[in-house]
Amino acid sequence: MSLTSPSNPLRGHLDKWFESDDNFHRLYPLYIQALAGKHWTPLKVVQKAAGFLAATPGAKILDIGSGAGKFCIGGAYFNPDAFFYGIEQRYDLVRYATIAQEMVGLNNVTYMLGNLLEVDFRKYDHFYFFNSFYENLPGTYKIDDKLTYSRALYHQYNRYLHFQLERMPAGTRLVTYHCAEEEAPRGYQLVDSAIDHLLKCWIKL
Repeated sequence: MSLTSPSNPLRGHLDKWFESDDNFHRLYPLYIQALAGKHWTPLKVVQKAAGFLAATPGAKILDIGSGAGKFCIGGAYFNPDAFFYGIEQRYDLVRYATIAQEMVGLNNVTYMLGNLLEVDFRKYDHFYFFNSFYENLPGTYKIDDKLTYSRALYHQYNRYLHFQLERMPAGTRLVTYHCAEEEAPRGYQLVDSAIDHLLKCWIKL
């Protein structure tokens, strides 16, 4: 029996974490919680975005720059028939994302420690992108000082993202959050937007 099944007696224990953003953030230590305001997707956005991406049972969804794992964990909770993957280059965030996943007991989430430039998008079906390259631009809020930041990296990551998405097959779904519309790759049609147009849903033609 799945933990997310309504008939599972442990379901109530799981539900409490997803009743509010504040409840969810308690899965993490305080210094990780402090990142939530600028770097984590609100649960109402997670639910809408993940619902669009989990279009078919068994869909493999990649969160590009998964941070502390909120999108993947929330998406996996709201869509138990889909599989969520996160790529993140900070060891401590991957560690706490994995701990949070284990605390809620979801088994349809996988985190990977690594750089986006090492990822072959063809292993996945659909994608979520919360503008994780933005901190490379001057004057922006950085998660920490452990990485090298530069405008050149911002452009390199964006070029790689576009290249990978452009070679995906027709029907590939993409959700962007807090991204400019012109940042969407060629061939992707905007089919829905929400949250004051900050959340955009795209399908490859």
